[in-house]
Amino acid sequence: MLLAGMPTPTLTEVARLRVEAISFFLLVFFLTPFAVKWLWNGLARDFTGMPKLGYASALGVVTLWGLVFVVVLTMISGARELMTPGAWKPQGWTYKLDTGNEPPPPTNPAEEKLREQKLALLRAALWQYAEGNDKAFPPDRETTGVAPAVWETPDVSGLRYVYHAGLKPDQVPDRPLAYEPGTAGDERYVLFTSGAIKKLPLAELRKLLTE
Repeated sequence: MLLAGMPTPTLTEVARLRVEAISFFLLVFFLTPFAVKWLWNGLARDFTGMPKLGYASALGVVTLWGLVFVVVLTMISGARELMTPGAWKPQGWTYKLDTGNEPPPPTNPAEEKLREQKLALLRAALWQYAEGNDKAFPPDRETTGVAPAVWETPDVSGLRYVYHAGLKPDQVPDRPLAYEPGTAGDERYVLFTSGAIKKLPLAELRKLLTE
């Protein structure tokens, strides 16, 4: 085949979802004027004083009303936040009242195991590097022999682990060597210089990093 051996560009999962969302929005945006035009011209047959509406004019009406609704909704959100600062938190596309005493979301055992296994894979690569480089971990994530895919978390975002250079295996005291980025939430898996992998609350991780 002609395509054999040729590079094929692909999108990440997050980029693909964004392209799909934008494509759906544009499709609805350019189809809506047809409905507006049909409804308007239907009324114009009964009310002779109304002018006929073309597609371009209908598209302008849809755009104008869309901008008006954006401004109104922004004003409502701003007023709500000013009246009750910090009382609302995002939930999907909307917001809900933050009561402060809600239980944490349930964990997925399979997902938790995958997160731990992925960090264990990075541990194996870092310790292998240290064995051949005077018992020292890589100076950074870019100029090493560790494959780029090993640095990536199993999250769909494909973000890389946060890495602290300048450390050595079995360093005393035990220090965080690599940990999950912000997409992991308030509890993150942390790889220590002793080789241990622990799941820590964000507050405890920050305390260890500042010591």
